[in-house]
Amino acid sequence: MGRSSDEPGSLRGKGLLVVRKPVAVRPPISESWRRSRDAGVDADVRAAPLVYDRDVIADARGAHPLDRHVPMLEELLRGVADETEHLMVITDDAGHVLWTQGPPAARRAADAIGLTDGFRWSEDAVGTNGIGTALASGRAEFVYAAEHVAHILHGWSCAGAPITDPDSGRVIGCIDVSATVDALHPATVALVAAAARLAEARLENEMRQRDERLRDRLLPHLRGLGGSGVLVTATGRVLAAGPDAAAPGPAGWRGLRLAVPEAGGAVTLPDGRTAVAEPLGEAFLLRPAAVPGRAAGGEPLRSALRPGGRRAAAAAPARRLLTLSFLGDGRPQARLDGRPVPLTLRHAEILALLALHPRGLSGDRLALYLYGDDGSPATVRPEIHRLRERLDGVVRARPYRLGCAVEADFLTVRRLLDDGDVAGVVRLYTGELLPGSDAPAIRDERDELAVLVRRQALDRGGADALWTYAQTEPGRDDLEALERLRAVLPPDDPRLPAVASRSDRLLHGRL
Repeated sequence: MGRSSDEPGSLRGKGLLVVRKPVAVRPPISESWRRSRDAGVDADVRAAPLVYDRDVIADARGAHPLDRHVPMLEELLRGVADETEHLMVITDDAGHVLWTQGPPAARRAADAIGLTDGFRWSEDAVGTNGIGTALASGRAEFVYAAEHVAHILHGWSCAGAPITDPDSGRVIGCIDVSATVDALHPATVALVAAAARLAEARLENEMRQRDERLRDRLLPHLRGLGGSGVLVTATGRVLAAGPDAAAPGPAGWRGLRLAVPEAGGAVTLPDGRTAVAEPLGEAFLLRPAAVPGRAAGGEPLRSALRPGGRRAAAAAPARRLLTLSFLGDGRPQARLDGRPVPLTLRHAEILALLALHPRGLSGDRLALYLYGDDGSPATVRPEIHRLRERLDGVVRARPYRLGCAVEADFLTVRRLLDDGDVAGVVRLYTGELLPGSDAPAIRDERDELAVLVRRQALDRGGADALWTYAQTEPGRDDLEALERLRAVLPPDDPRLPAVASRSDRLLHGRL
């Protein structure tokens, strides 16, 4: 433990704590004081600032990934912490308090300094403290008495530990135990660190269950590449890699994290090869670019003759994969086994309808869905013929259907709506289904999907989900969604001015 040039004694005249002579401080505290000084924190601050009113705190809780794990954390800390003096606090990644638990006396004392639901405890708001300092440093921290920057906190001690989402690798919150100076032992930091690790283990278990469901559904597409592709999550984690991925262990690159892909964008694989990211709903299939001596999917080219001149038996062909990206204002996109297929709007409508009806549609039914009562099978047949030529015969007849595996963004949004995955829904819902289409069945599907997405974003989405929805074409001019977002965003959120401006323009008719 050494002296710090940024300890309180050196901060006279800067609005921070002043003492008569320098004191020795622990390095984590010295680093926190420096950050607090740079943020301009006032040592005379009387309480943490309010960011969430009571009418929106429930939405912030419900949208947070820790929501379903709070009862477990409360039970754990109730069993080991002092129920008569200790206060448990759980925040989001910005230090906004979402949950508190403790005895009445401790809660009354905490209320006086804003250590309660809806208040912000980041370092830039109140200076050095167990919550903000743990979030800033990324590790468990103990802050004792005068180690706090704010004078009002010198009667308190606190121990906080950050909680990291194993999927994204991002810190999503902090768990803290606070009490008066005499009531909290420094060893409490080990307790909150253990609670944070338990929460992360729960989150990891949920993540692994999601991963297994994705692998079960998507591994056939990976095998269809002949062993060279990579299946990754939307956060860049490798779910599975073919045997060409020469890494230690039978799982190859599984568990590694790559740069987050963009649909159709290039991604560098761990072995230096370049692959193209093909969207498969909640995941991406990375198809390596063709190299000499290999097929386009990366499969080594082999002779059709066995030694001795005998012809090798043909391998069973992998089922073909058609991916459809039909949401949003851009041109409808289709890929067949990774190859882009240019589409007219009418062909996109037909593919959307066949994807929505995997058992097939008769000519009469398809004509009705496309043209209404005026349609006829004779009008549909030439369109089907041209589409079949574009798609190498994967469009089958009697009934009309798709003879291949299909991954479509609008089908994935439907599935995520059924699962209640609001974050996944708004991430994939980039806009309405084929917005330029006037086909009756497409219009009905488009309207229904838009209503379901909007309702789930409004009813169950937190600030991040609402913000993502507000960037879509339907959400951009949705006054109710903007006003809801305006209410749930904290006052210092950098997104708030843009939301307020757009909302005001809509309210006053200035579009």
